[in-house]
Amino acid sequence: MTSCGILVTGGAGYIGSHTCKALAQTGYAPVVYDDLSNGHEEAVLWGPLVRGDIRDTARLTKAMADHDVFGVIHFAGLIEVGQSVHRPDLYWDCNVNGVAAVLEAMRSAEVGRLIFSSTAACYGTPPNDSPLSEDDSLNPINPYGDSKLAGERMIAAYCAAFGLTAVALRYFNASGVDAEGQVGEAHYPETHLIPLAIEAALDATQPLTVFGDDFPTDDGFCIRDYVHVTDLAQAHVLALEVELGASGFEAMNLGRGRGSSVMEVIDAVAKACGRRPAYSLGPRRAGDPPMLVAEPSRAMARLGWTPAFTDLQAIVDSAVAWRRHRRFGAPASLKSVA
Repeated sequence: MTSCGILVTGGAGYIGSHTCKALAQTGYAPVVYDDLSNGHEEAVLWGPLVRGDIRDTARLTKAMADHDVFGVIHFAGLIEVGQSVHRPDLYWDCNVNGVAAVLEAMRSAEVGRLIFSSTAACYGTPPNDSPLSEDDSLNPINPYGDSKLAGERMIAAYCAAFGLTAVALRYFNASGVDAEGQVGEAHYPETHLIPLAIEAALDATQPLTVFGDDFPTDDGFCIRDYVHVTDLAQAHVLALEVELGASGFEAMNLGRGRGSSVMEVIDAVAKACGRRPAYSLGPRRAGDPPMLVAEPSRAMARLGWTPAFTDLQAIVDSAVAWRRHRRFGAPASLKSVA
């Protein structure tokens, strides 16, 4: 157990708030840094909130110094792939300049460890249907993935030049909700499949659009690796103290290592809700690969991390429980993406 302070940028958001809970349960003292543009003040339950822009180096430095933090977990950023295509300027500004500000603040405040919220979007379109490992080529196909990979490369360069240490955690599909219902998924607009499918099941006025049923998979629907947010949160805690090699930087995949198709998700939602989600079929989206599944053995070996939620139904059940008794956040958007 430790009482070390950890600055959690974007800690009022979905994954950030779950990670703050995991930090507190482990004995760390989370300090949330968030401008609340996408986060929720109601989700800040395990430490103080410092409101600030992620590009504000001076404010970040002061927050780190004031709270005597040992490390930083950097979630704050923009995450919508579709939006990044239409507004790449926003993603390069927030996601890349935000990383630069965090790194400079860490140098000024003499904070040595960074855990970076990265993404499977760094890989782009896989060359085949095999699970993706960290040794696979990195070829993002949208500005969101570009901006995250640029962040990783900047962090690696700072580690080599200035003696910082960092772990980039590449998530696959974050999903599910805190079992106790204290925090949850409350995006607006919502773009994730599971909450959109749940909304379609519980509210007939919000049908789901499924993009493509002719993928070269067993049931014709694309396959993704859904990993529970509580498991993601635990990996961040473990990454804070892992020993790193000479470079000071390492990237690791976070996923169950098992894929589920869109139709399997719809079936799980139907079982959890007692009603099948209404959906319509649309054409495939450009660049949408048939399968994205993690090969997570590096994180398991290096961090001693094992996902507790291995069953898709349990992940969906937790999300349905939150939707029925959500404590904060706007209703799900009419916008449907799958």
